[in-house]
Amino acid sequence: MPQIPQKASTLKAYSILIFLSFVWGSSFILIKKALIAFDPVEVACMRISISALAFTPFLLWQLKNVDWNKWKFFLLVGLTGSGIPAFMYATAQTQISSTMSGVLNSLTPIFTLIVSILVYKNPFNFSKVQGVILGFLGAAMLFILGDSGGAGNNQWYGLFVVIGTFCYGFSSNIVQHNLTGIRSLIISAVSFCMIGPPAIAFLFTTDIISDITTHEFGYQSLAAISFLALIGTVLASVLFYYLVQVTDAVFSSTVAFIMPLVAILWGIFDGEIFLMTDLIGMMLILGGVYLIKKKKPLSDELNS
Repeated sequence: MPQIPQKASTLKAYSILIFLSFVWGSSFILIKKALIAFDPVEVACMRISISALAFTPFLLWQLKNVDWNKWKFFLLVGLTGSGIPAFMYATAQTQISSTMSGVLNSLTPIFTLIVSILVYKNPFNFSKVQGVILGFLGAAMLFILGDSGGAGNNQWYGLFVVIGTFCYGFSSNIVQHNLTGIRSLIISAVSFCMIGPPAIAFLFTTDIISDITTHEFGYQSLAAISFLALIGTVLASVLFYYLVQVTDAVFSSTVAFIMPLVAILWGIFDGEIFLMTDLIGMMLILGGVYLIKKKKPLSDELNS
């Protein structure tokens, strides 16, 4: 099997982190545009299907290098890293704004830490517990007082995003602890191709072709999903799993620091309202993420 890459330099790690933050921060507005012509299940299945088809040639090329003894972990990464979240985020954004979805996504590092502690028995301290509490207080504020810019103005649909971030927390830890030494491209290709066939099969039972060709914004919504799948899912997932392997799961999940800022800018540009309560909730969540990340300097962590 291919060996895990050498530790990344600080500059390389930060470059990947910033790129991922911009791409994934833009994913929420793309989901919003996709939902104009398609329902949430169609959006999720198309996202998974396009990604799986894009990865298929690479999987066939690398088939002999896949360690199929780890098929359960590949499947878990597919489900928790892409499959389930795709449905959760699309469903959530039928009722909440893309901005709120992007801000709530900042909970990912918190759930990454919780999973690493509860499942993988990693150590923790009081500062990290404070961070978890602070982050959840920020999320609670968003649910109770925030988000007036959603399509249906039912902020409790944000719980679907929370479920998605919980899944992301599992995915990052599985990659770090159970798929060590396996190339990120192989992880992405196998995991997507395992969850892709059911999504493709489901699309054949829908009116997706009619939705594309007859809806006024059908082709624009298709373009949004295609960009989301090929750039925001295929390319970004490979880079993310690589980053997890050469740093760690918690560091990699700090893309959540920059992502909400990108999501907010896209939301404001698209006419969404960003309230002071939204800002306070976001700052509480990011403050919590900072506390759980507070440890030795990044340069030491990356080069140790």
